[in-house]
Amino acid sequence: MSEPFNTWQARFERLRSNKFFEAVVIAIIVISALVIGAKTYEETSRVEQWLIYLDTAVTIFFLIEILIRMAAERSLRDFFKKGWNVFDFLIVTASLIPLDDSEMVLLARLLRIFRVLRLVSMIPELQMLLSALVKSVPRMGYVVLLMFIIFYIYAAIGSFLFHNVDEGLWGNISLAMLTLFQVATFESWATAVLYPAMDVYPYAWIYFLTFIFLNAFIFLNMMIGIVLDVMQKESALLELDNEDGDVAQMQGLRNDVRDLRAQLDRMETALAQSPSSGGAVSNTSLQNETPQNDASDKHIEKPTT
Repeated sequence: MSEPFNTWQARFERLRSNKFFEAVVIAIIVISALVIGAKTYEETSRVEQWLIYLDTAVTIFFLIEILIRMAAERSLRDFFKKGWNVFDFLIVTASLIPLDDSEMVLLARLLRIFRVLRLVSMIPELQMLLSALVKSVPRMGYVVLLMFIIFYIYAAIGSFLFHNVDEGLWGNISLAMLTLFQVATFESWATAVLYPAMDVYPYAWIYFLTFIFLNAFIFLNMMIGIVLDVMQKESALLELDNEDGDVAQMQGLRNDVRDLRAQLDRMETALAQSPSSGGAVSNTSLQNETPQNDASDKHIEKPTT
């Protein structure tokens, strides 16, 4: 590549990494969200034209910002390798749809709402939270499956026991599962579900309390534990990327130990592959040292009279 290109690419890279520039981008994203929210009020009809101008300015700024980020990369392929860059590119490109009285005006407004999600791509901590949430979904699936089994068992028992209490709540297993979902969310469950059942079955509280204990305390804590475990791993990866924190230091020490071990292995291999040359060198050195030692001994010893 030519030197002028590398110079401009380095300048754009410094601009992209500038904290002030990142703060300006975040502020513009917030302003864009406020403009979208302001358009939902009838009182803003008097300044609607100014809001359109402001929306156009925000769109132009986002276009310039994404071009700067693309120019900061050595190639466009490097830019599109990152998923967040692809997401930002799609959002900015979709925002270029004009806000006029055409048939695309509704789509344009909906796409401009998603510009708020660019906050996630600009703030690494939000990226970590979203990534942890997505990665924890497969592990949550087994907990959800176990919860469904418990729901199904309790719904079957409830439909058998309480169908004569309220047909609208316990008439069949599907209605019973919806009723148990209301109990799990604690939405008026005592007055609407528990007390009518206890009027007919005084010990019905055992059924509801065991279900609440399983759902609210065990399964909910399992969900929280899964999310926290994934968040801890994502936080460690973020520290490694930023080369900061205890995790990065431990990784650096491991790399140093691995390099030292590799060097020792190479030295042992080199010594094992050349035993004859090593022996010849040692014998030669001993022969050379022997006359010198004899001469020194003769020089030191003096005849005594």
